[in-house]
Amino acid sequence: MEELIPINVVIGDRTYRIRIAPPDEEVVRKTIKLINDKIIEFKTQFAGKDMQDYVAMVVLWYATQQKAAGDQPLIISEADKQLQSMEKILDRILQG
Repeated sequence: MEELIPINVVIGDRTYRIRIAPPDEEVVRKTIKLINDKIIEFKTQFAGKDMQDYVAMVVLWYATQQKAAGDQPLIISEADKQLQSMEKILDRILQG
């Protein structure tokens, strides 16, 4: 079984320490960058009460983009992994 490596990620001005498989690191880091870029974009376009509003808007945008991608199994598979990672991070946010 592959060893998980700890990495620190920042989502919406909060730092999270997560453990991931080494081959997933690049995908996770790119996903985190995309999330943070979208948060900044939404902050400039929409009024929100707090960071949770922007994170929720990014999750909705991301899920909608993936749904619109249609029948592209490789993209859907990769997106599923990314969404699962995001879901775990959001679960930690909501619990903490």
